[in-house]
Amino acid sequence: MTIAQRADTGPTPIVPCTDDVSGLACALADAGPTEIIAEAARFVGSGKLCVVSSFGTESAVLLAFAAEVDRSIPVVFLDTGWLFEETLAYRDSLAAHLGLTDVRTIQPDAARLAALDADRDLWFSDPDACCRIRKVEPLARALAGFDGWLNGRKRYQGGLRANIPVVERDGARLKFNPLANLDLAEVEEARRRFALPDHPLVAKGFNSVGCMPCTSRAAPEEGVRAGRWRGKAKTECGIHTLLNTIDR
Repeated sequence: MTIAQRADTGPTPIVPCTDDVSGLACALADAGPTEIIAEAARFVGSGKLCVVSSFGTESAVLLAFAAEVDRSIPVVFLDTGWLFEETLAYRDSLAAHLGLTDVRTIQPDAARLAALDADRDLWFSDPDACCRIRKVEPLARALAGFDGWLNGRKRYQGGLRANIPVVERDGARLKFNPLANLDLAEVEEARRRFALPDHPLVAKGFNSVGCMPCTSRAAPEEGVRAGRWRGKAKTECGIHTLLNTIDR
């Protein structure tokens, strides 16, 4: 499925097919999520692929497709120390709903937090640094044993995500974007098909959920990620832009 235009977001540039990942980008350019995940597991090898999930409002569909392929694929979950209690509860309930057998909760390094964010106000003075020590650095450590990882980015989310390929190089490993080809209607249809529960904060007006200090409610007409880092130029935590700058 190569889509040049989405009715819900306006024109979306077609992502060019390149051959810089052993032909995978071309071979999977039009593939659906299940096919992409199955091929990722085959190509990377047993035990070398994981899913990275925030268990936020948009996480369930990727996890459902991954569980459809293999419920034992490790799921890496970042507990930043600033998450909503509802997110932690959703992690547990969604994992049980999908039968996920290997959810790994990782946390920031306590010494780094004590040295750089002892007063827990780094999110206000330097949100990029806060994301770095609470998200990017812990994930870099967690991915050390894997050769590939799955994430839930979609092109319709816009910004830096508008042109993501289905598979790309991420330093020494491969990063797969199984939902890249889907539009919003297809994601919602998958949610219905898998009978997925909503994140508890959806009913309270949160379109996208991250850490408490940097997440706000958003009006229905706003973008999917409008409530993240509201009022700032920041649109990404760094996982997809800075991960390979971290010394492991």
